[in-house]
Amino acid sequence: MGDQEQEIRVTDRRRIYLDEEGREKTTAQGEAPNLKPTYVEELEARTKAAEQHVREVQSRFEILRSQLQQETDETRQRLNRAADERAHQQKIDFIASLLPVLDNLERALASPSEGNLKESIVAGLRQTIATFERALNAANVEPIVAVGEDFNPEWHEAVETVDVGPEMENKVVAEHTRGYRLGEKLLRPARVSVGRVSERKQASN
Repeated sequence: MGDQEQEIRVTDRRRIYLDEEGREKTTAQGEAPNLKPTYVEELEARTKAAEQHVREVQSRFEILRSQLQQETDETRQRLNRAADERAHQQKIDFIASLLPVLDNLERALASPSEGNLKESIVAGLRQTIATFERALNAANVEPIVAVGEDFNPEWHEAVETVDVGPEMENKVVAEHTRGYRLGEKLLRPARVSVGRVSERKQASN
């Protein structure tokens, strides 16, 4: 090469690119340039933060929902227990109110004197009926009014018809079995006889 200085060639492997303001920037060899504008990075950061916030809110919602469901189940169980206890106590009270009926029947049958046995039985039965009616009344059970009323298929069950005058047409003229209701709920219809004007009377009228 002589005295001439050996020429040294240097290859610049850095990549040159322009930033968003148009200035040149270089990167080291092997380093990939960040081609994303700053506002895109900010949007991505905000999106990730929003997604994290949504996950946190959803997690808190699931916890609250689970707590509310547990409280609802506990409240339902308490109400069911209270309703069962109330129904059981009402049953006990009603049965207890019927026990005097049995007592009256037993006293009537245990009458020592045969001379007044019939009178004692009759008096005992009357007392038993009165006691039973008081028990039904305490339970809000009412007898269905029948005789003299217009026949009502919702409360009355006709077992026969009776020949009557026009003024008793379709009216209850006799009661065979008393009916009962609890409020507006039918317990048993009254079995009755219903008045009907015969064809002969209709023709004569």
